[in-house]
Amino acid sequence: MPRAIFMVILMLGCGVVAHADVEFEPFFVDRTMRVDYFHTGGQGSEIFALDQIVSDGAWAGSTTRLIDDLNLGKYLFTVFDQETNRAIYSRGFASLYGEWETTGEAKSAHRTFHESLRFPWPQRPVRVILEKRDAENHFRPIWSLAIDPNSRFVNPAPPVPRGRVWAVQESGEPKKKVDLLILGEGYAENEMEQFHADAKRAADVLFGFEPFKSRRGDFNVWAIDLPAAASGVSRPRADEFRRTPISAQYNIFDSERYALTYDNKALRDVASAAPYEFVEILINEEQYGGGGIFNFQATASVRAGYADYLFVHEFGHHFAGLGDEYYTSSVAYETGGTSHPEPWEPNVTALHDPDALKWGDLVASGTPLPTPWSKLEYEEKMRAFQGRRRELRAQRVSEDAMDRLFDEVKAWATPYLAGQEHAGQVGAFEGASYEPVGLYRPAIDCIMFTRDEVGFCRVCQRGIERVIDLYAR
Repeated sequence: MPRAIFMVILMLGCGVVAHADVEFEPFFVDRTMRVDYFHTGGQGSEIFALDQIVSDGAWAGSTTRLIDDLNLGKYLFTVFDQETNRAIYSRGFASLYGEWETTGEAKSAHRTFHESLRFPWPQRPVRVILEKRDAENHFRPIWSLAIDPNSRFVNPAPPVPRGRVWAVQESGEPKKKVDLLILGEGYAENEMEQFHADAKRAADVLFGFEPFKSRRGDFNVWAIDLPAAASGVSRPRADEFRRTPISAQYNIFDSERYALTYDNKALRDVASAAPYEFVEILINEEQYGGGGIFNFQATASVRAGYADYLFVHEFGHHFAGLGDEYYTSSVAYETGGTSHPEPWEPNVTALHDPDALKWGDLVASGTPLPTPWSKLEYEEKMRAFQGRRRELRAQRVSEDAMDRLFDEVKAWATPYLAGQEHAGQVGAFEGASYEPVGLYRPAIDCIMFTRDEVGFCRVCQRGIERVIDLYAR
């Protein structure tokens, strides 16, 4: 079929997804369908290929909020009932591929990433349409897949548990709660007690920050014991390598502190033993590192000096699609532009029209937009810190030495930012999402901006609450 005709069919089939609730029972049964596929691209190409369709355990998600109306994520998939052409389930998400294609490597090489879509098991044939944001951040159809749940090519056999599931916190029926799954990576058999203590401490830290603190009763927290052959995970830049259950590692995209797993299938197979919507991986290492991808995975090095900050910050990315608000640290992505479309992240704006600011209702009357702050002085100081950090890394100093530098940065930045004229107010402060110019954050300081204990700003808190409501209502 010619591509132009194919795209027209997709666009007609996709249409506008209604925001009205869909009844669960007429369309689904109490089981999870997982569609695994390969996502390949590079040098301007992008291809999707089906891997398998399998059962992924009991359905733990909401049975009342089936349509995602939050407009988050670089991708959106929608499940349509074939008979009525009605949208019956949708979720936005981001992916490793979506991040990789913003790196320099994507211009000269091809890579393949494994990904999954999870949704309630349909009673009859459905059509899944995957959409991706274009250059203006509007969703456009990019892949379509017809699924007959009774086909011999769909495997309904239940998953085989790969570890022991236990409850860190159980607040109620999974379908009526947000279900967070904590996995331990790089814990040897004799370190399982330590993993239990780390998982409980991480949960307590998360629920110490608003709005998680006030909404703690809306969460279940599960964990899976997953012993590794040896302590620790792979750290390629340090010439240390391990074979671990879900292959979490440092140096994702060759960035020294970016830690995730490329092995989506292993992650999903392990996670299927527990009720979950969100996953955070505790990495049993001292090296500072972590990562968070919206509606996919988050990681945090649990032995690092700033482990508590890492867990909460990376969960903000994974859970609510919050963007990084800092912009002076080096990253693997290509940056440097001055003209930006309006970002989909709820806490970053291009401020094309101050009168239509997406968090404008939280801005007090009289607050100037853009909101002034001592940006140049801050950048000069942070450049000096970054230079010292690069020197320390080149010298391969201990993690304690790096933590002392972080302590020094925090000791200067926290009071400096708190002393700004518009500290504590919601506005539009230039410098966000790795860009010093053209992108703006809503507060002078936030846990998405610095490593201090200010917590989430009001805009980030609202974004988090909207996701909680999608799963716990």
